[in-house]
Amino acid sequence: MSKKRLTRTARKLRHYVTEAEKLLWSRLRGRQLESAKFVRQFPIGGAIADFACRSARLVIELNGGQHSGNEADDTRTQMIEAHGYQVIRFWNNDVMDNTEGVLEAIRQELLNARNR
Repeated sequence: MSKKRLTRTARKLRHYVTEAEKLLWSRLRGRQLESAKFVRQFPIGGAIADFACRSARLVIELNGGQHSGNEADDTRTQMIEAHGYQVIRFWNNDVMDNTEGVLEAIRQELLNARNR
């Protein structure tokens, strides 16, 4: 997929947000977590990351039930990691039911990134 088409697709995806994405974005935006700036629906290589912190080289992917056992996720992870990003994944229900736990896991990854 061309960079131009990937960017167009990312812009469209910003308008179709799951409840879990809305909730997590409300807690990541505006440098609320460890003063880290996150962006959403960010093109990296041939993939579009749900959330990315460019300075920490960290990508957060949220997965719904359709992702269970999905080999395409492994391919996407490898594609994103090939560009120097660490990928962490959470299930949508974890974001909805254990928001603070998810945020703590992200916080730890941000701290680890600073120590690399």
